[in-house]
Amino acid sequence: MSSLKDKNIIVTGASGGIGNSIVEKLNQNGANILATGTRIEKLEELKEKFNNIKTLKFDISQHDKIEEFIENATKELGGSLDCIVNNAGITKDNLTIRMSLEEWSKVININLTSTFLMCKYSIKKMLKNKSGKIINITSVVGHTGNVGQANYTASKAGIVAMSKSLAIEYAKKNINVNCISPGFISTAMTDQIDEKFKETIIAKIPSNRLGKPEDIANAVNFLSSDQSDYINGETLHVNGGMYLG
Repeated sequence: MSSLKDKNIIVTGASGGIGNSIVEKLNQNGANILATGTRIEKLEELKEKFNNIKTLKFDISQHDKIEEFIENATKELGGSLDCIVNNAGITKDNLTIRMSLEEWSKVININLTSTFLMCKYSIKKMLKNKSGKIINITSVVGHTGNVGQANYTASKAGIVAMSKSLAIEYAKKNINVNCISPGFISTAMTDQIDEKFKETIIAKIPSNRLGKPEDIANAVNFLSSDQSDYINGETLHVNGGMYLG
């Protein structure tokens, strides 16, 4: 897709499986990418593997440093920001009556508050360009709920509602804010799931398989391109039919 040629894009959580796939797909289509994450060795591997990729190690839980990070990342990309993909997030699973306030707060602070701040300071850059795209990665369980994930599901559902509000606020400024909601994707994390439980999950998916990281990367590629210019405030469900929103 030539519409990504020379687009300046930040990808958070780039050191994970889905993040890696997103970086690869955007790189294939000509984007200038700033990949960020907490695992420096994984970021270095990305830098060696692909062209036009810059990296900055950053922990998005450092709320007081997010504005500085966006400033530095934009400078690394040449001074302008066309798109940010907010992919980073964590889980701290527990049944509600056992969930500590720390487990609740950490997930909300990183998944929701950090995403809000990344959006906020990215929008400031995009206003100068008079255009921009924000893609927030949510989760199917933010729509369905899930046992032991009251904190995670709340954070992901919050991202969807927040993104709609941002889309309304900045649509007239030519800034699009959309979400991608993955279902169960085959990654190192899902590889650790017990096989019997994995079979139960797959049985609930009409496509009868887990998704691939490339499925999410393809959706990101589309929403970051000029082909999605009239799509705003939406959630693209990529789950094999598991949830039909």
